[in-house]
Amino acid sequence: MKFRKKWQMFLPTRINSLLRWSQNVFLIIGLLVLGYVGCVLLYARLYQAEQTRRFEQVLKEAPPAPRGESPRIAGREGSPLGRIEISPIGLAAMIQEGIDERTLRRAVGHIPGTPLPGESGNVALAGHRDTFFRGLRKIRQGDEITLTTISGSWLYRVDSTKVVEPEETEVLDEADDDILTLVTCYPFNFVGSAPRRFIVRAHRIPG
Repeated sequence: MKFRKKWQMFLPTRINSLLRWSQNVFLIIGLLVLGYVGCVLLYARLYQAEQTRRFEQVLKEAPPAPRGESPRIAGREGSPLGRIEISPIGLAAMIQEGIDERTLRRAVGHIPGTPLPGESGNVALAGHRDTFFRGLRKIRQGDEITLTTISGSWLYRVDSTKVVEPEETEVLDEADDDILTLVTCYPFNFVGSAPRRFIVRAHRIPG
């Protein structure tokens, strides 16, 4: 009987201790996750600022190549290609070759196998929905998109947006017209790996 009473007194204390310990563990994990996310975002901002500064310097020092030529900043995965700007949603970011995780953490990625920015056809770019392409949730038909490389600047106007499944890769198919396709994950507020893709399609404005 005495043992049972002691055990009954001990049990709530033990449970409370475990609860406090669990709360502290989850708090530490949460702080570590927030710290990691903060570091990733800070790194992306610093990288973008440095690459933008270098890009602006190149634009000042090098005369634009004849319109229609491929950008001279191109090639291996991770190399800079130019800049994308969508003023209505406050987006301005450098573009890099490739869509590997390292590239997409610090820039908008050019999808390999599609024309380079400034070339004819279906130019396709990808970005994370919680960083560079977060503003795409506010994009509207008629909004203008500017792609700038050291070969020149090209203006596109948004025609449509739609949501597709990941396997619907025909949005990246070749096109006779000069178009731009932006790809990000969807839904925008989904926690974890989002199951669908948000597509923006725009056409190039002659000029």
